Amino acid sequence: MRGFASDNYAGVHPEVLTALGQANVDHEPAYGDDSWTARLQGLVRSEFGEQAEAFPVFNGTGANVLALQALLPPWGAVICAESAHIHQDEGGAPERIAHTKLYTVPTEDGKLTPELIDLQAHGIGFVHRAQPAVVEIAQVTELGTVYTAEEVRAVTDHAHSRGMSVYMDGARLANAAAALGSSLRSFTVDAGVDVVSFGGTKNGALGAEMVVVLNPDAVLSGPGGRRHEGAGQAAGYLRKASMQLASKMRFVSAQLVALLTDELWLRSATHANTMAARLAAGAGALDGVTLTQTPQANQVLAVLDPTVAADVRADYPFYDWDVPRNVVRWMTSWDTTEQDVDGFVSALSAALSAGRV
Repeated sequence: MRGFASDNYAGVHPEVLTALGQANVDHEPAYGDDSWTARLQGLVRSEFGEQAEAFPVFNGTGANVLALQALLPPWGAVICAESAHIHQDEGGAPERIAHTKLYTVPTEDGKLTPELIDLQAHGIGFVHRAQPAVVEIAQVTELGTVYTAEEVRAVTDHAHSRGMSVYMDGARLANAAAALGSSLRSFTVDAGVDVVSFGGTKNGALGAEMVVVLNPDAVLSGPGGRRHEGAGQAAGYLRKASMQLASKMRFVSAQLVALLTDELWLRSATHANTMAARLAAGAGALDGVTLTQTPQANQVLAVLDPTVAADVRADYPFYDWDVPRNVVRWMTSWDTTEQDVDGFVSALSAALSAGRV
């Protein structure tokens, strides 16, 4: 089966499988004191700077919850886009586990701006309102858009001026870097982001994500919001308490090491983005298909008649995205081939020609 429902549908990249096999030798210390995790820290510092510290976790929801907890005082709230994954797709995990309030803002393109942030960044010092403490942005956004480094800097400068920290959900961080043609640090640490996640599972890993603390001074330590000399203790405690500390950490770290070696993360993301552009060009040329926007990464959103969608979905799975507007979502991945794309476009064309519109 080949499909366009999610980049999570793709299998494990062979280079990641090789790394897992290499890690599966002899004994190694548990809980992150192994050689693979130490190697990962070095690779992370090469990408994000010497101040960066990585905390491997099992999944994206765990990364988001851990990151938010690390930045939030007990009374703090998070400002995010209404379309944000932490609001729409995580079963209330930020609220249930991080015990925080989410202040959402409607956006046209999934991106926050200083002006949009200010719609919720009020009530500072008002005891009856949860205090805005963190601005969360996603790179790539849930609508498939990508922040430029300048746009990120505008958000971080504004948030910091209002006494808030900035967390970037980077489940598809690699796809954003590929789309921008820039380094990972150019739109993260260099643009003022305090904490970022790095997604591996959507980019060829078996199951590996990590939280990367870019600004240790932004991480909170204990009741009262006291700052700690380093991020390790606070984020480490929170990772354990949030059930995201792997005992056999070497197998999580090995996957991330593979992605960060010889730019596998970038090669895979670039390929996925290229396939999305090919899909958009082919599908967008068909009568009966209207792209909602030009894809910037590995996601294509299109308006499609539900009957046609159901017909094509029988052979190529994909999700409805905005049911009232008949918007569907097509995702490409590291292993999407040109034949996959061309076959899908042909199936779509045949369904449209069958007169079901």
